[in-house]
Amino acid sequence: MRIDCHVHLSAMMPGHGSMSARLLRSLPFRFLRWNFSLGEPDETTDAKLEALLVSQLADCPELDAAVVLAFDAVYDKQGNRLDADTHLFLENDYVINLAKKHRQILFGASVHPYRKDAIAELERCAAAGAVLVKWLPITQGIDPTDPKCFEFYDALAHYKIPLLSHTGGETMLPNLNHLADPGLLMPAIRRGVTVIAAHCATRSTFTEPDYLSSFVRLCHTHERFFGDSSALNLPTRWHAYKPILSDPVVRSKIIHGSDWPVPPIPHPMRLGMGKTFELLDEPNWLKRDIHIKQALGFTAEDFSRGATVLRLTGR
Repeated sequence: MRIDCHVHLSAMMPGHGSMSARLLRSLPFRFLRWNFSLGEPDETTDAKLEALLVSQLADCPELDAAVVLAFDAVYDKQGNRLDADTHLFLENDYVINLAKKHRQILFGASVHPYRKDAIAELERCAAAGAVLVKWLPITQGIDPTDPKCFEFYDALAHYKIPLLSHTGGETMLPNLNHLADPGLLMPAIRRGVTVIAAHCATRSTFTEPDYLSSFVRLCHTHERFFGDSSALNLPTRWHAYKPILSDPVVRSKIIHGSDWPVPPIPHPMRLGMGKTFELLDEPNWLKRDIHIKQALGFTAEDFSRGATVLRLTGR
């Protein structure tokens, strides 16, 4: 089973979630609207993006399914929701319903560990078929080393649900802390959680810290530590391919993810200008992301590894 473990959708309609005015005005979101002919953001935007994802999945024989990620709100350490700091919110129930509606969509839950009902919400998501839990600590205000997370880690280990946690930089959403080093996820690993470090801890701009070396070290030292390849086809993250492709241990820990609808851009210095333009001509970004990785040397095993880590091989 070939899985894309890292896909996003918008959330503007009541019952789906919300997006802040700041995010709606951002250049990346404006570019996506223009590229996909979504028009001005309104009550139809969610349905349009959903239809586009379903269409691109159907037109991508290289994939069997994609994990659509919910995105929880920001909470303080007392468990209070902070709407002023929440720029993106995608409800678990919305993704649950999408997974029921579309056979190629899998439910990626998001539960903030500081919520007063965090364990109960995780249990509800587990019962609804969540294949992983997604965090973005630097924008959700989560400190993965905080003891407040430990009971949540125990529950994740109990239900055998992997934690997909953003590592490295993030520029699309405002940062509430600088906790981007994958080493901060050690408390989860020690408590039996399978951890997937999104983006292999790479930087999102050329000026911010890069934690790729920390990611490589953890791949070598911890059996339950993995990384996803989402957004590696962006110029600021291209440098991750050299240690991934040259190190058999690291290579064996990579799970396929695209970060759709982030545009995949081929590396011309690695692939040559002719192949680069050929790849850029592919309008289906799910397919283009895979074709770039295949051109770089990724094999069928690399694209099926996610199903094993997410325990989907029997489904």
